[in-house]
Amino acid sequence: MDIYNVEAAEILAHETLNLPIGEAAPIYEKLLATFPTAAKYWKQYVESYIVTNDEETAKQIFSRCLLTCPHINLWRCYINFIKKVNSKRGSEGLEETKKAFDFMLNYVGNDVASGPVWMEYIAFLKSMPVMTPQEESHRMTTIRKVYQKAILVPTSHVEQLWKDYDNFENSVSRTLAKGLLSEYQPKFNSAKAVYRERKKYIDDIDWNMLATPSTGSYKEEQQCLAWKRLLTFEKGNPQRIDVTAANRRITFTYEQCLMYLYHHPDVWYDYATWHAKNGSTDSAIKIFQRAVKALPGSEVLKYAFAELEESVGAIQPAKTIYESLVAENSSMPSLAHIQFIRFLRRTEGIEAARKYFLEVRKLPSCTYHVYVAYATMSFCLDKDAKVAQNVFEVGLKRFMQEPGYVLEYADFLCRLNDDRNVRALFERALSLLPPEESVEVWKRFAQFEQIYGDLSSMLKVEQRRKEALSRTSEDVVSSLENTLYDVVSRYNYMDLWPCSSKELDYLSRQEWLAKNMSKKADRSVMLTSGGGSTLGTIGVGANAKLLPQSTKVIRPETSRMVIYDPRQMKGPVISATSSGYTKEVDEIFKMLSPPLMSFITNLPAIEGPSPDIDIVLSVLLQSTLPTGHDVGKPSAPVPGPATTDISGPRNQNGSVRRPPKRKAVESTLPPSPIFIGQEEEDAAAAAQSRAMPDIFRLRQIQRNRGGGPAQSGSAAMSSGSMFSGEQSANSSS
Repeated sequence: MDIYNVEAAEILAHETLNLPIGEAAPIYEKLLATFPTAAKYWKQYVESYIVTNDEETAKQIFSRCLLTCPHINLWRCYINFIKKVNSKRGSEGLEETKKAFDFMLNYVGNDVASGPVWMEYIAFLKSMPVMTPQEESHRMTTIRKVYQKAILVPTSHVEQLWKDYDNFENSVSRTLAKGLLSEYQPKFNSAKAVYRERKKYIDDIDWNMLATPSTGSYKEEQQCLAWKRLLTFEKGNPQRIDVTAANRRITFTYEQCLMYLYHHPDVWYDYATWHAKNGSTDSAIKIFQRAVKALPGSEVLKYAFAELEESVGAIQPAKTIYESLVAENSSMPSLAHIQFIRFLRRTEGIEAARKYFLEVRKLPSCTYHVYVAYATMSFCLDKDAKVAQNVFEVGLKRFMQEPGYVLEYADFLCRLNDDRNVRALFERALSLLPPEESVEVWKRFAQFEQIYGDLSSMLKVEQRRKEALSRTSEDVVSSLENTLYDVVSRYNYMDLWPCSSKELDYLSRQEWLAKNMSKKADRSVMLTSGGGSTLGTIGVGANAKLLPQSTKVIRPETSRMVIYDPRQMKGPVISATSSGYTKEVDEIFKMLSPPLMSFITNLPAIEGPSPDIDIVLSVLLQSTLPTGHDVGKPSAPVPGPATTDISGPRNQNGSVRRPPKRKAVESTLPPSPIFIGQEEEDAAAAAQSRAMPDIFRLRQIQRNRGGGPAQSGSAAMSSGSMFSGEQSANSSS
């Protein structure tokens, strides 16, 4: 069951609206456990308690969600609740409401939709009763400060707020208003301009999206990009406000982003590192703590968290994180062990790392990676080659069957210039490894001899390699032969090759073809039946059951593959009797019905991968396809046409003139195919005429899309042959 099924969650939340709060509460808790940043579900949940006047429970719910869900609608629900609760408490209640407004605007006052909240707060301040001139003066000062904050926030109501501020200042003192308005006019203009730019990024964001683990969907990717563009915009400080205010706005944007990308570790990491770069390490640590709590299965976040702790000198918290990584990865703990060994080496010294390695190597789940990592650390950091070699030797007794371990040990010995032991290691490993697992070891052995050996040893290892790997090849003879590609492999160095790129491509292809040459017979297009050499019956419809049941997979003849070149010349005309195909393919042609054979032999030569649609359709319309009862009847070979060019004699309407009866064609090629009788020809022409609208639409679609290469040249040719309803009359005349 997918607990993050958004559609099911929406349906469940909608149905819960009609339930009593006692039944609805467990459902809401389950929903919010899955979607902890879904502000709309929190709002729906708390409103259910507000309706029942359960103020204490509502306050508890608000305390759980407000700081993690900076959504303006949820916060407006909160301020309405506070106003309702304090409506009958007199001046004390008004003061509590004022504090709630300040608290709210401190968190969501930078929201692009916070304009109505600013206006509501100002209206609330204006409605507060005053008893003395001092209180009146204090109230006016408070309202002025709120206005001056509000017009600096790029919201949708910034222009209305400016007009209200203008009226307010002029109502208090026109003299004072002139100086204040001239001071804040540029700031207001900047906020208005930034709002226009900000809106472009905000319009791309789906504010109803629920936070789910990454699925890789297009919508999800677009939302990630939209949020990252908005964050980049805010980090640029387009309004040129002070650093503190700009950082507060960026923090608010990150918190909003996490409401929708809660399960994306990269967002958490960016948020924490942004705090760290700005000198707020404590804030970065808090973000990482929230991140590992939100995504407990993300190892990379824990490594990043431990890295931050270690970088600021908090060794014990970092060690605690590494220990948790080791404990939580009981199935595949090798990486955690390796990183913990390195951490201990950095923070506590060589002895602590060695002691932990000796404990880990006894575990059944310890892999060869731990041995390689510790040996490499001893060699590169501690400069102790003897300890490193001892570790490799101990590990070799356990991991001799691991090609990766053998190769790492060989690399280490090469660093020591110990070529004698390298050869001994390769010989020991290759004597134990099965051929199918020794490919990389043989390859590295050959490369080693190319660098450290002489010509005779190099050629000897290469020949031994071929003999060993030939056991896994179907064609032993060809796999043992020496080729020019082998010479290229021996004499290249890094990205330097003893041949041109064109020659290298050619040799690589020849090498591949040689390896697959033995499979030519098995992968040909021949269909064999039983023990006979002839084709089985080819069936259509009901006769399809007569097809032979071959145990071999039909594959193309790769030896005949030619890379397409648009500059190549037109291929030769192919006839049915002298096709140049293999004998097996000619046998296939013998089993085809006469109409199908006529269709195949009339196909034009193809220049490239795409045939001319007009010609194919015209040939198709001039052929009579077989019915079910005609299929499967063996027949003698049917000679092909005189040529594949169908632009022969034409009638007045442009159609190809078809002879009324069979007669020899004066050509060196065999005579034309057998023609159907006059009555059958009339019936076929009528059927083809009925099919004209669909084919005409196909040709029209082709022209609208740009068509093939023969749009103009074959139009006249195909127009006559396609409208073949007049063929019989013209041919008889």
